[in-house]
Amino acid sequence: MCEQHSDHAHTHTQTRAVVNRLARAIGHLERVKAMVEEGRDCAEVLVQLSAVRSALNNTGKVILKDHLEHCIVDAMSTQDRAAIDELNRAIEQFVK
Repeated sequence: MCEQHSDHAHTHTQTRAVVNRLARAIGHLERVKAMVEEGRDCAEVLVQLSAVRSALNNTGKVILKDHLEHCIVDAMSTQDRAAIDELNRAIEQFVK
């Protein structure tokens, strides 16, 4: 999740949780695709798309938590300004 810089490595504690949530989002998205191919009612498709959005938002929250607990802490402790700036840009993009 975090980019590893040559001067230090990051520890991720939420990898399994992220993978599980992504699998859930992919499953919902595959269901949306099948529903569209089957010509299902738009209301049903929109409900399923809502599940995709929710699963992706939950995934993003787990990744953000991991960034806050590990990546930013590591970058601050080593005063890696470039990594801090990159992480801040990623966070800003996520919360838009």
